[in-house]
Amino acid sequence: MTEIMDRDLASTPTVEQERRLVTAVPGPASQRLHARKLAAVSAGVGTMLPIYVERAAGGILVDVDGNHLIDFGSGIAVTNVGNAAPEVARRVTQQVGEFTHTCFMVTPYEAYVQVCEALNRLTPGRHEKRSALFNTGAEAVENAVKIARRFTGRDAVVVFDHGYHGRTNLTMAMTAKNMPYKDGFGPFASEIYRVPMSYPFREPAPISGEQAAARAITAIDKQVGINRTAAVVIEPIQGEGGFVVPAPGFLTAIAAWCAENGILFVADEVQTGFARTGAMFACEHEGIVPDMIITAKGIAGGLPLAAVTGRADIMDSVHGGGLGGTYGGNPVACAGALAAIDLIEGLDLVSAARRIESVMLARLQELAAAHPGIGDVRGRGAMLAIEIVKPGTRETTKEPDPAEAARISAACHQAGVVTLTCGTYGNVLRFLPPLVIPEHLLAEGLDILAGALAG
Repeated sequence: MTEIMDRDLASTPTVEQERRLVTAVPGPASQRLHARKLAAVSAGVGTMLPIYVERAAGGILVDVDGNHLIDFGSGIAVTNVGNAAPEVARRVTQQVGEFTHTCFMVTPYEAYVQVCEALNRLTPGRHEKRSALFNTGAEAVENAVKIARRFTGRDAVVVFDHGYHGRTNLTMAMTAKNMPYKDGFGPFASEIYRVPMSYPFREPAPISGEQAAARAITAIDKQVGINRTAAVVIEPIQGEGGFVVPAPGFLTAIAAWCAENGILFVADEVQTGFARTGAMFACEHEGIVPDMIITAKGIAGGLPLAAVTGRADIMDSVHGGGLGGTYGGNPVACAGALAAIDLIEGLDLVSAARRIESVMLARLQELAAAHPGIGDVRGRGAMLAIEIVKPGTRETTKEPDPAEAARISAACHQAGVVTLTCGTYGNVLRFLPPLVIPEHLLAEGLDILAGALAG
């Protein structure tokens, strides 16, 4: 991994790949900017760590006070190829100089077509596919639902406990967690139904993936109706819900049942896509070929872009003009996507994610053995997490400890490592380092996490 990383970072010497703290975190310049933020920005737009970033590259964020922080968040799995990756910056700059917008639905351009061709090639399955481009993950989820309803002539959409799909009205209905995503924002869109997820750590008794799938299928059959269900929408590894990896066999059983009953299996790979889990897409770990796959986040090196890719007959079932949007597939974002995809393939970032897993997972498991408050270690590739529980409950009630998770994360922040929390109970620390992070930063960040755990 180090050789790959050095090759990528050689052209970004302005951001040294070392942690360096010159002030408290946040420092005085960040504090002044944060005061302006509070006066100018809606209070509804929260900020987890109010350091104001000035530059970033590789595995480092540089704030306005000159602090260099190790990035274990990647902007929530967005900057998989690194922040301001030179090739992304070059191609985006070139595109900005040529034109910034025409609206693909008015006067189209080649880059949109190229991105769709790349997605059709890269996503699971060798069947004929079509893609459509949008701006955000939530927008892509909404369009996948539209397409599924149009194709099947059915209206019910099934999602899962602990799932997260976005913040729009429809996707809030599809999202499980109330605070902060849904509270006070209803009523929500109808015909959305939630069934139990396979969550191995929190099952009342050990069950197989197939048994968990049978439980979910029974709920769909009895509470929704097979003949009314247009689509099952699922994250192959749940993101905001706590990096929940379902038991082996769960996804394959759900996908097979969907195929048998004319229900579309829709994989929400907004967070898991583009090499993040040690495969180009997380569905590949279990050999699943979804009817439609939703992508965003890591697709464009930090620029806003999302997509729905699916079987040609499904995607072409929508009437002309039924899909689109003014900014969907913006040419600048498409330039970023084409560069990011080239980097993912050219630098073999799928292998880099696996290497990150081998380094991080072993260390996290060591920490779990030493700390009774770590209830579970899970994830794939560079998408890993620890679930924090009250000491002494790991083998019994597994009582969530969100306060301790928040304390650990805050301690990491103070020491110069950007970490994120998540989970239905707010008690999961998730780790999403850029796939180009140098190995010495990975090790140092884990050392700091160990210190934070020790208190």
